[in-house]
Order: sequence, then structure tokens, then C-alpha cells
Amino acid sequence: MKRSSGVRTAATVTVSVLSLALVTGCSSEEPDGSKASDSKGSSSSAQAAKALSAAELEKLLLAEGEIKGYKVAAGDDTLPKSKSDVKTDKAECGPLAWAMAGLAPGDSDAGVSNTVTADPASDAASKSTEADLENAFSVNMTFVGLSSYAGDGAEKALKAVSDGVAACAGGFTITAQGETQKITKVSSEQASAGGDESVAFSVGSDMDGEGTATFKTQVVRQGNTIATYYTVDFATMGTGKAAEVPSAVTTAQAAKLK
Repeated sequence: MKRSSGVRTAATVTVSVLSLALVTGCSSEEPDGSKASDSKGSSSSAQAAKALSAAELEKLLLAEGEIKGYKVAAGDDTLPKSKSDVKTDKAECGPLAWAMAGLAPGDSDAGVSNTVTADPASDAASKSTEADLENAFSVNMTFVGLSSYAGDGAEKALKAVSDGVAACAGGFTITAQGETQKITKVSSEQASAGGDESVAFSVGSDMDGEGTATFKTQVVRQGNTIATYYTVDFATMGTGKAAEVPSAVTTAQAAKLK
């Protein structure tokens, strides 16, 4: 499926800097769709938590061959290497932009990322019509980031994302890799079950006058590690239809973090 260079450029910028936070919890559900577990009895363990190193986090990232129907590759060539490469016009929106870029949404230097892409070859043989083949070879890519925190840093990072969803509802601007992307709105999404806490949100993005794209991000805390997931589908870029974060990806990554 052909897409104009303007759409793909805008998509790259959005991919590079946006992350919708999904924080999943094990207990009470809050009105905004986020879920949080009971913190009683967990404060002492949080204070004792030690951050993992980048090398340790690399071992916890999904690897090629670990998830059926998907290809896994290093995200170094696609994603920004540090938070300094991603700027927002509103400080409170920074955690959202960092999460969408596979960067640590909180105060941590330990972070790694990769890309998990649906493999069209896995089901292309079953496609018969031209339209089916076109859809089969669309690109659905999820940017996965892992970051680790000492003490209660992971809980604070998750709260920063949750607070950012409310504070940035009217939109914000992201500048990354020499490009600027306008986020027109931020909306809270229903957080799915999993991890200790989670938050989910979606953003609307102006695609350089070629339509509006909607992207979803999930951010999940498991212990003192935070996983971020941001998905883009180039086949639906500019249509306004949101690309869902694949449950197969979040489930497989969560299993490696347990």
C-alpha cells in the first residue's frame, strides 16, 4: 500500500516521540480507566528495590523467536537514543513523549528498547484476494521499552505518565530528530489487566495535512521495572483509525519480566 512521504515522515516522528501509557493494576479500578494495586505492605519492598542495569534489562527484552507471528529487532536505528533528543512544549507531557519513544518515562538512566513487527509471511499464504494480500503486507510495528528504577522510582514514573494524560488532554508539540509533530489531543484508555499497575492512553496526531492518525500506548509496571508499548500501523496511517497494541506482545513481554 502506497503512503506519501509526508505521512511516513510524520509517522516516524510520532513513532520516535510518542508513547501512550498503560498502567495495569491488580485491584481497584479507578474512574479514568487506570488500575492500581493496594500499596499497603508494598512500601518497604519498594524502598528496597534496586534498579537493574541496561545489560540486565537487555536480557529481559523480547528476542527473535520468542513470539510466534512476530519479528523482533533492535530499535537503536529507529528510536531516539536519549531523552535529550525528544523535546515537548509542555514539561508535564514529557513522560508521554518518552514512553512513546521507547525511553524511560521516569528518572532512570537504565533503559533499553526494541521493535516487534507482525510478520506478514506468517499468514500471507492463507490470503487469496488482492485486498487481503495488501493488508497482509502492511506494517504493524510495536516499539517496546523497558526501564528500571531504584526505590519507589517506578511508581513515581507511572504516576508522571498518569498525570500527563490529564494535563496534556488538549495536546502538545513534540520535536525529535529534526522534525516537529503536533499532538492534537490525549485521551485516557481502559487499562488492561497485567503487572502491578498500568495506564493506557491514546493520542491524535496531525499528519502534515494528510489526515489524522490515532496512536495508542500502554505503560505497565511490574515491580521496579516499567514496560512501554507503542504501536503504529502504516496501512491505516492518516485514516484516524487507531492501531491497537497487540495483546500477544504485551503478554509475551510480561512473561519474561516475572
